[in-house]
Amino acid sequence: MKIAVEELEACKRRLLKIAVEELEACKRRLQVEAPEDLVQKAWEEAYGRVGRQARLPGFRRGHVPRNLVKLHFADEVRREVAQRLIPQVYRQALAETKLHPVEDPDFHEVTLEEGAPLKFTAVVEIKPAISLGSYTGVSVQHSPTSVTDEDLQKTLEHLREQHAEFRNVERAADVGDLAIVDYTLTPEGMEPRSEQGYAFLVGSQAVLPEMDEAVIGLAPGGERETRVRFPDDHRREDLRGKSGVARVRVVEVKGKELPPLDDEFAKGLGDYQTLDEFKAAVRKELEAQRERENRRTLEEKVVDALLARHEFGVPEAMVLRQVGHLIEHARERLRRQGVDPDQIKWDYEKLAEELRPGALRAVRRALLLEAIADTESLAPSDADLEAEVEKIARASQRPAPAVRRLMEKSGDLEALRVSLREARTLDFLIQHARIES
Repeated sequence: MKIAVEELEACKRRLLKIAVEELEACKRRLQVEAPEDLVQKAWEEAYGRVGRQARLPGFRRGHVPRNLVKLHFADEVRREVAQRLIPQVYRQALAETKLHPVEDPDFHEVTLEEGAPLKFTAVVEIKPAISLGSYTGVSVQHSPTSVTDEDLQKTLEHLREQHAEFRNVERAADVGDLAIVDYTLTPEGMEPRSEQGYAFLVGSQAVLPEMDEAVIGLAPGGERETRVRFPDDHRREDLRGKSGVARVRVVEVKGKELPPLDDEFAKGLGDYQTLDEFKAAVRKELEAQRERENRRTLEEKVVDALLARHEFGVPEAMVLRQVGHLIEHARERLRRQGVDPDQIKWDYEKLAEELRPGALRAVRRALLLEAIADTESLAPSDADLEAEVEKIARASQRPAPAVRRLMEKSGDLEALRVSLREARTLDFLIQHARIES
């Protein structure tokens, strides 16, 4: 009996009528028709599901006669059929045509009625069929840069800045000082707002530019009044573009004192006994960082050379998705800086236009590397993937099976697989490239 049912289902699947039309290099139109008996079976199943939940006066739940279900719950039944049958038939059409869309389809011209075939049109975008030309032996100019004494000194000065202290001084405030002020800010047509003991670094653009400038030259106890204008992108919409008056009184001025660059400074930054030992450790870290930068630069030069050799279109959906990722990354950077991105006025249309060239290149890059990886069988093995999961688990001090489950659920496991494949492909391309200094 089971075999007979399976054969019947297989027969029904074969009765799908599918026509595929190429609209663009990465876009196809599918015209699909499912047979009447398959549609009727879906309708009968929907009547059963809706009927089990149906309620009407005079009938117990689930005991409403079929003719009354048809009469009173026609919309629910049709919705049930549409939600289950259309995706089922669409998936089968994809399996038969061997198409792999990159996004959900747009359905058009849907005909769905009881006792009639199901018909619909689906427009889908697919990855391009990339005809690979020569991708080994590509020539690139690349001269790796090394860490200089100047690089080391800049890093040490930056560390001194990070560990600077501010001490009270009896002089006028200047750029770089920490000013503690009392102020009253009165926007035009609005009530004044005052704050006491407000601290900001002079010249850091932490306050309105006019207030910043007003503080310079004032010693503790000094006051100044100045006109101000709020920026057009101010976080408060009611203040954008408004003028006003600010009165500022300097309470304290704290000058910045950098720590001396000596053995004591080095000891305070880790397990170092001398400044020379600390410098050696900093230089080693800078050299490792520079090596990574040189490698990334070389990778992109090789990829750029290969992209120039291969012309192919890409699905618009993938470009738009990449633009969306870039915008979300920008929003996340603001969150990490303590800024609520929802309080900023975003011109998303302009931003998307600016990000589009980079997004387009990123998509072309990914598709080309994928095509080369498939040709050269460079996909990572399951053992390679598990080894990387183990590394992540050790770093996070959690069991590897738990980390794997979390990564599978979030989609990070597939992203890791793609990342490993890309790394292996870039290694292959660089090994077979002609690198000239």
